[in-house]
Amino acid sequence: MMISRWDAYRDSDAFAARVATLYGAGEDVLQAQKARYGKLVERFEARFGAPEGELFFFSAPGRTEIGGNHTDHNNGRVLAAAVNLDTVAFVQKTDDGMMVVDSEGFPPITVDTANLAVNEEDFGTTLALIRGTAGIMREMGYAVGGFRATVSSSVLRGSGLSSSAAFEVLIAAILDGLYNGFVVDAKQRAVIAQKVENVYFGKPCGLMDQMASSVGGMVTIDFAAQEAQVEAIACDFAAKGYALCVVNTGGNHGDLTDDYAAIRVEMEAVANQFGRRVLRDVPQQQVEENIGRLRGAVGERAILRALHFYDDNERVLEQVAAIREGNLPAFFDAVNRSGDSSWKLLQNVYARPTEEQMALAIEMSRRFLKGEGAQRVHGGGFAGTIQAYVPLDRLQDYVRTMEAAFGRGCCTPLMIRPEGAVMMPVGA
Repeated sequence: MMISRWDAYRDSDAFAARVATLYGAGEDVLQAQKARYGKLVERFEARFGAPEGELFFFSAPGRTEIGGNHTDHNNGRVLAAAVNLDTVAFVQKTDDGMMVVDSEGFPPITVDTANLAVNEEDFGTTLALIRGTAGIMREMGYAVGGFRATVSSSVLRGSGLSSSAAFEVLIAAILDGLYNGFVVDAKQRAVIAQKVENVYFGKPCGLMDQMASSVGGMVTIDFAAQEAQVEAIACDFAAKGYALCVVNTGGNHGDLTDDYAAIRVEMEAVANQFGRRVLRDVPQQQVEENIGRLRGAVGERAILRALHFYDDNERVLEQVAAIREGNLPAFFDAVNRSGDSSWKLLQNVYARPTEEQMALAIEMSRRFLKGEGAQRVHGGGFAGTIQAYVPLDRLQDYVRTMEAAFGRGCCTPLMIRPEGAVMMPVGA
């Protein structure tokens, strides 16, 4: 029976080791994940009946952006990390060609692998992500097929930790694990997920979110070359006396696709004025020497966003050097300057003057920290989440301060997760 198989795996050393790696050490963490994974098994049996054959858990992490705000889609540099909040699935392979995904809190979705065409009516939906992952993988020569899965996510939608990228990477990992032997390179899996979001989901995103989720750990990524250059960066903020936190201010990213898209469109419009597709291919000096002409061609906001791109692209190098040198003050200085640039030049701290939760949270963090640590917009911006580096001895006070303004549970200290997408056999 499945329950006995799950019981055996749940209490195994292998599961305990997996939990410690993916979520952190401690008996409380282990028990919480046992309960969470067990609910997936129970929900599977309630939804589909007792499973048979090979059974697996798959997990894909959310990500936190450390440096390079909206630089990836113009072939810039970023610094990002996978985190200990993830999307996890309990999965059974089937031979009927139907992908059935039962995500907690949402109606089950069924996609027939016999029909993987792009459907613009599905833009912006989870169905598009599932169909698109199978469609892109088949187009790239990988095998795809049916499965049943129950899914749960601790990467809250609209939190700025990229729940969509974690989900895309998860589905790619499932199809890879069930039908291709889990052989797809992590960077290739990220490319698949980005194409899904661009082509099937209708969002012109860059590659940072998917790459950080798929590869794992802290990585610096340079998108200048045709194949992104990914390099691991070792850093333990807790060992240096700081907590990496995100504060969900209550805004939601769900209705802001046009705002995100406008940043890329405007940056590329500046590049187009010099016969190039992306800003990385245009020297900064050329832009600065032609501001008068650019004002009439693309407008002031596009110019400001282009200037942000150049500055933040260079700041990533500063941040990487500071981390490697163990120079946290220099790192925090770069973080703060990146946050100021996102607010003033990129202009993605809020979308509407009547909804300025992120701006308020950033200013509250600045006043609380008083120069000890750092704060900035997190991820796509406009709504949702900010990031702060908080001294461990002041963490509880910071959490209380943020919760008093934005609600209980809004502030989450994060652990950098060393692995990206993983496949866990449940046992025979």
